[in-house]
Amino acid sequence: MEEEYSVTDPIQLLEAASVFAHDPGFLSDASTQEFLFRFPLPVIINALQTKSDVTGLENALVACLERIFGTKYGASLIPQYMPFVIVGLGADSQKVRYITCKTVSCLLEYSDETSISAARLVVEYDVYPLLLKCLIDGFLPSEVLDKLFFCLHDLKKVINLNPISNIDSLKARTAKPCYWLDMSAFISALEGRVRVLALIVKLFSISSSMASVVYNSNLLSLLEAELRNVNDTLVTLSVLELFYELAEIQHSTEFLSRTTLLQILASLISNGSIGSILRARSMTIIGRLLSKEDVFTFIDESSVKTVISAIDGRLGLLESGDADEFECTVEALGQIGMTIQGATVLLSNTPPTARHVVDAAFDQHGRGKQLAALHALGNIAGEPRSESNRILNVNAEESLRFLIYETASKSSKFAPSGLLLSVLQQESEIRLAGYRLITGLVARPWCLMEICSRQEIINIVTDPFTETTKIGMEVRHNCCQAVSKALLSSPKLTSDPALAGIAAKLDEAVRRGPYLARKNSEAQPAVMTAERF
Repeated sequence: MEEEYSVTDPIQLLEAASVFAHDPGFLSDASTQEFLFRFPLPVIINALQTKSDVTGLENALVACLERIFGTKYGASLIPQYMPFVIVGLGADSQKVRYITCKTVSCLLEYSDETSISAARLVVEYDVYPLLLKCLIDGFLPSEVLDKLFFCLHDLKKVINLNPISNIDSLKARTAKPCYWLDMSAFISALEGRVRVLALIVKLFSISSSMASVVYNSNLLSLLEAELRNVNDTLVTLSVLELFYELAEIQHSTEFLSRTTLLQILASLISNGSIGSILRARSMTIIGRLLSKEDVFTFIDESSVKTVISAIDGRLGLLESGDADEFECTVEALGQIGMTIQGATVLLSNTPPTARHVVDAAFDQHGRGKQLAALHALGNIAGEPRSESNRILNVNAEESLRFLIYETASKSSKFAPSGLLLSVLQQESEIRLAGYRLITGLVARPWCLMEICSRQEIINIVTDPFTETTKIGMEVRHNCCQAVSKALLSSPKLTSDPALAGIAAKLDEAVRRGPYLARKNSEAQPAVMTAERF
């Protein structure tokens, strides 16, 4: 065949392929057929394999083939040349491997019957492992494997539904682990493993049904296996980043809850011999995963308590240690506390894990720690939740009240009102976190009484000049609204003559809005006339 389809004039082929590849007009099936009549595919493939020494020929033929197989007619010819596909996927030339991967992509896209016939060819010729190797080596766009994954899944369904068919060999081949991204046999380089793991995450994110296929194919176990190996920090950190992406996906909780991920993360958190960056990232993943409203639908409370216990133990060692890890840990608790169930667990376990958050929220010896803790305590208190979902059960509420009063009694402020005032008297970022905390806490009558007992707090939350940034103005105004609404909802306090002035001041500040600082504001020149000379 090499002699029959050998190229007699490679320069003529180079010129024709260049013109064909770069023709700006619409490429029809008829034009493709006409070009292939002059230069049959075997001629082009043979030249690509044997004439790579001709300057510019390889680039021209690769561009030409990419355009040919991009048409329906060109793609329909691919099944006849599957042996060449096998050779191309293993070629030394990067360009040849690239165009061969694109060829498989075109085959999957334009298969005459359904994608199942294309997948059948891929299985028969053992193309899948070669494609996976191209992905590992960096030559294959992950979209090609995305398509193939769908096709192989459909093929497996057809095989399983047709037990009397004569495709037993296909059934055996699709049962091979390599067809479902098994990396154990031939992936040793970190970069290759991470590429395949990233592809799993991408497939998982497509839809809930696709996530189900990924889970049922046991692919998540590949990520878990990599995460258990803590000897290579770079590998573990890379896999943690992928789990971080997984935890963000809306439908992830249902499937991740069936894995051992929480147990592995709890083990990492409790492991004092690994780098703090790994523990901190594990905390972040847990926070993101357990912050979802449906988390307790899929994850039993005992598993959540086990993880929180691990976090609690680590926090006990961090209070005078690594500030960055402490902040990540407190932020994770704040995310867990965003839901009613999460906040309840943090306040109800023995001793309550939320005690670390409360202590740090009013400790001014570490700005980063205090800021993270204030935001976390604001979440636990219910600031992100709707007004009807801010109050927890009796035991959790009593725990929250006790922790704040106990912290106040051990400080120089003596009362929660003093603690809150000290927060509002600090710099802007701390103050904004304080507004959020008050917005959540003020739904409790005891906190409302504390706030109303300190005129200085009322003055700050109603002062239109306190904040100068847009977000600052909005957060202050939200806090003002929350205090005003809580006061109006308490008949006992609204009937108190001593609080009439406070109620009026709050009402006026609410009606003024977050941005309108003055009733009659006039533009003033930045530089007076006399100052210009």
